[in-house]
Amino acid sequence: MSTQEKIQANAAQRYTVSRADLPLHCPMDNMTLWNSHPKVYLPIEDKGEAKCPYCGAVYVLKD
Repeated sequence: MSTQEKIQANAAQRYTVSRADLPLHCPMDNMTLWNSHPKVYLPIEDKGEAKCPYCGAVYVLKD
């Protein structure tokens, strides 16, 4: 999901991430934060999927 351009936080309900994005937190570093919730770390390594308790976004680990 790494990108130079900022994306709007909480704009999608499902994000695909890679191991390069770990440790995973929502909102991610490449998201704008002005309209988002506090940063929360999400455990994704064991199950390959995690859901943010604040915004409900689902993150899926692709590798």
